[in-house]
Amino acid sequence: MSVSDTSDTYGTLIEPTTLRIQRVLPGPIERVWAYLTQSDLRRQWLAAGDMTMAVGSEFELVWRNDELTTPPGKRPEGFEDDHRMTSVITELDPPRRLAYTWGNTGGVSFELEARGDQVLLTLIHRRVAERTTRLYVSAGWHMHLAVLAARLSGTEPEPFWDGWLALKEEYDTRLP
Repeated sequence: MSVSDTSDTYGTLIEPTTLRIQRVLPGPIERVWAYLTQSDLRRQWLAAGDMTMAVGSEFELVWRNDELTTPPGKRPEGFEDDHRMTSVITELDPPRRLAYTWGNTGGVSFELEARGDQVLLTLIHRRVAERTTRLYVSAGWHMHLAVLAARLSGTEPEPFWDGWLALKEEYDTRLP
C-alpha cells in the first residue's frame, strides 16, 4: 500500500486534541487482536513489548522502526534507532477493546469490530496538545497502521521512514 493509495484512511481530529484513525483490515478479529497484544506480532508493525493482559498491568513498548520494512527508508535526524516507553493497560475487553497510557498524552485506545471476514479498527489517541506532536503522532499512527494492513494482507509495506515523512507533510496541510 502506498501513501498515495490511502486518501480515505487519514486520521481526523474528533476534538481539538484527539485523533481518530480507522482501518478496515483482513480478519478474523482474533488475528487482529493478536497483532495488537502479542509482542512478536506487534513488533512487526509497531513496537515490541510483552503485555500481561490485565487492567493496571505495566509494560514497555520498544520501537525499532528501521526493522519494520525493507528497506526502512531514510530515518529523519533526531530519531534514534530505538525508542522505549512504559505504558499501563487502562481498559481491556478481548478481543474488542484495548486502551493504555501513552507518555504525557491522554492515552490510546483500539476498538475492533468484526464485519464479515474483515475487521474495523478504530484507533483514538487523546489529549495530544501540541501541534508538532499531533503531526508526528498522526503520521506515525497512519504509517504504522499501513504496515499492519500490509502484514495482515501478506503484502510488503513501503519503506517506513519515507512514508512517515510524506504523511507528516500531508498532515501538516490537513490538521489545524
